[in-house]
Amino acid sequence: MAALGVTVVPAPTRAASPASPLLIVEAPPALDRGGGMRPRRSGPAVACPSVSVVFPGAVSRESCCRFACELLKHVLHQRHQLPLPYEQLVYFCRRAAQGGDVIKKSSSVDLASKKCQQMLMDLEGVLQHLEVMFSLTLVPRVLILLGGNVMSPKELYELNLEGIYEGSTEESLKTASCVRKLFHSLFVADVFSELKALPVTNTVVMLQGRRDCGVDWFRPKLNYKVPTRGRKLTVNLSCDGDINISASPPQPATSTWEDYVWFQAPVTLKGFHE
Repeated sequence: MAALGVTVVPAPTRAASPASPLLIVEAPPALDRGGGMRPRRSGPAVACPSVSVVFPGAVSRESCCRFACELLKHVLHQRHQLPLPYEQLVYFCRRAAQGGDVIKKSSSVDLASKKCQQMLMDLEGVLQHLEVMFSLTLVPRVLILLGGNVMSPKELYELNLEGIYEGSTEESLKTASCVRKLFHSLFVADVFSELKALPVTNTVVMLQGRRDCGVDWFRPKLNYKVPTRGRKLTVNLSCDGDINISASPPQPATSTWEDYVWFQAPVTLKGFHE
C-alpha cells in the first residue's frame, strides 16, 4: 500500500496584531456526484492555518466518523478543556467513582467531582450521536466551536470531509492507519503549541447533513453561517490515487448543496481543569 500523503499548509505571513485576524470563509462547496465532493470556485483564499491530508484510496463512512470524534477529543485536551486525554480521563474517573484504589492526583484533578462526571457523560453522548448522524447521512463538514457563542466563537476548528471518497469497509483504507496519519500531520504542523492557554469555556459541535436525514437529536440550524471572526484551524481530508469510483456510494441525481444544512448538538460541553 502506498504511503499516505500529508501536506501541511502554514498560515500566510501577516503583520502582527493583538487581535485575531478577520478570516474569509469560502462559499459552500458543490457536491460531486462521483462519490466525493468538489469545492466551488470562489474568491480570495481562506486566510487561516490549515492542515491537509491526502489518503491514497477510499475511506469508509465509519472512518469519517472516527476522524470527527478523535479530533473533538484531541481539541478538548489540547485547548485545556480536559485535564487528561479522554481515554485516560474515562479510566481514572471510573475507578475514582467506583471507590477503587487511591489515585495520585499529580494534576490536582478531582476525578470524582460532579464537573468531571458531567463533562464525560455529555461528551460520551455527543460521540454516540455523532456515530448515529454519520450512519444516516453524508457529513461534509464538522465544526468544533470553543468559547463565545456559535455565531462568534473564540476558536473554531473545522474538519472538511468534502474531498473524501467513501467505500465499503472491505475496499477502504484501514481506519487505524488513517487516524495515525491524521494526527501525525497535526503534530508536524504544531498547530497548538503557540496558542495561549484557553480558560475553561463551553464547546459546541455542529455538522452538516442532509436536511431529510431523519436525525432527531441534533437540531437543524437552517440559516446558520460559519463565523468569519475568531481563531480558526481547518483540517482538510481528501482521497487520491487508485480509487474505485464504483465502490463509492453514488450521490442521487437530485443531490444539491441546498439539500445539506447545519445541525447543532443540543449539549454544550463545559470544560474543567480542577
